[in-house]
Amino acid sequence: MTLLIRGGQILDPGRYQGQGDILIENGIIQSVGQDIFKSEKDTQSLTVLDAKGLLVVPGFVDLHVHLREPGFEYKETIATGTASAVAGGFTSICCMPNTNPVNDNQAVTEFILSKAALAKKANVFPIGAITKGSEGQELAEIGELSEAGCVAISDDGRPVMNSLVMRRAMEYAQAFGMPVIDHCEDLHLAAGGCMNEGIVSTELGVPGIPGASEEVMVARNLSLAELTGAQVHLAHLSTAGSVRLTRDAKDRGIQVTAEVCPHHFSLTEEATRTFDSNTKMNPPLRTMEDIEALKQGLADGTIDAIATDHAPHAVQEKQLEFDTAPFGIVGFETALPLTLVLVQEGVLTLETAISKLTVEPARAFGLNKGTLAPGADADVALINPDAAWVVDPNKFHSKSRNTPFAGWNVRGRVIATVVGGTVVYESR
Repeated sequence: MTLLIRGGQILDPGRYQGQGDILIENGIIQSVGQDIFKSEKDTQSLTVLDAKGLLVVPGFVDLHVHLREPGFEYKETIATGTASAVAGGFTSICCMPNTNPVNDNQAVTEFILSKAALAKKANVFPIGAITKGSEGQELAEIGELSEAGCVAISDDGRPVMNSLVMRRAMEYAQAFGMPVIDHCEDLHLAAGGCMNEGIVSTELGVPGIPGASEEVMVARNLSLAELTGAQVHLAHLSTAGSVRLTRDAKDRGIQVTAEVCPHHFSLTEEATRTFDSNTKMNPPLRTMEDIEALKQGLADGTIDAIATDHAPHAVQEKQLEFDTAPFGIVGFETALPLTLVLVQEGVLTLETAISKLTVEPARAFGLNKGTLAPGADADVALINPDAAWVVDPNKFHSKSRNTPFAGWNVRGRVIATVVGGTVVYESR
């Protein structure tokens, strides 16, 4: 199949900016630029995707998602999760291992990949567990996971508290060229907490999670990365202290990459005053000081990627009282407009914002994605950055509706998504 994306404003961060066309053959980008075809006659045998008036960018790459399958299909399936991803412009997503059974072996990894192939939406890159059952005790077969197709290892929301186990994990992962991802949280400091520890939690009488619970584990992981020479990836940073520690580590040459989620630079702990469980996530919403530090971290390169931490839950689960409702929100379909707010505020240039969603996360995990370079996989997103719309969870492609952004007036919408040269989503 030959596809021509025609007449768009192309933005391939660090490579190409300008009006032009993209020619795709057999799922691979062949050429990018102006006047690829001199006449209408030349395009008669092609499938043409009109991009006039649209921004054409590499498909987004999400380093941190939860697809829930196998085991929790009532929340989300690989089919519904990838449909939601492409509706948000995400063409490559890395799914966490907290399924049932946990993705700590080849069989579960292969199951996930087979389901993704059947869904025919986004590219899915599994993340394997660090320890068997994500119990933090005995290392999983990291080599087997790598061979099966895992691109990184993590115990996700059950961080490895044992520093020796984490050291060994980094040493093994380094041998296979895989980053170790950590949900940085001292479980003892955070025990029982539901929101950020501070004035709001005190006034509401709700147990809090101190910023230090994240920062002490960031410091631990950076020390182990320095000791082992392994690459550590810090998931969903949320505090100014974590940004400061990461910046210092990068300055000293430690192999560290980091991500931030849109909700952590869009909302503060003040949002939790309504006791809406859709404002409950882990790490929790922090303070305005933390938000400003996260924005600065994105701007100066301390934070490499914007990731959604897409965490679907069933409606009845989020209807529980705040202290018993599960942590997490869906994120694929609101990530773009929330990121574009940073452009509107002057925090990031448009090119930098797109790079945080594409080439930089791809580079962090060594994925051959996030670019429109000739020879690359034809994963493309067509965007109307000025389209105004109201967030309506009932229109999400995800099986779940848990978002704190319902009713928000936002700007920036994905119009079409191409994966492997095939149009897998169109909003018009």
